[in-house]
Amino acid sequence: MRRKEKEINSTAEIESIIAAAVVCRLAMVDGDRPYIVPLCFGYENRTLYFHSGRKGKKIEVLRNNPNVCFEFDQDCRVLERPDACDWGMAYRSVVGYGKASFVTSVEQKRKALDVIMRHYGGRGGPYSDARIEMTQVIRVEIRRMSGKRSPV
Repeated sequence: MRRKEKEINSTAEIESIIAAAVVCRLAMVDGDRPYIVPLCFGYENRTLYFHSGRKGKKIEVLRNNPNVCFEFDQDCRVLERPDACDWGMAYRSVVGYGKASFVTSVEQKRKALDVIMRHYGGRGGPYSDARIEMTQVIRVEIRRMSGKRSPV
């Protein structure tokens, strides 16, 4: 990271940003183009979980190339200054890289959906077999991630 004074090295602080985030932005590679989507998510043990329909652009792109980049941010606000060139942004963010895979086991899908539900304050299941069957669950094993902050 170029600006070392903004780097977050604490795993606990990085995980606190993820825990407070409402949305994860998942970037993928669609042939020779980037493709990014905002997603609901769950995080546990350096693994991200997402749910989706079984078909669609995101699923197609991930089947062709499972390498992803993800981003979370929080505490974002514009810092106004008298001189336009001095304006800035306060924030905390996490950017990371990983490899996506599709969860196929019914039991593992249930566990992953529970992780997602707990992130948003829910209690998890039960999930009907019909819902599990029509839901695609994606797991991203995190290879690396870093945090950055720009305080007031």
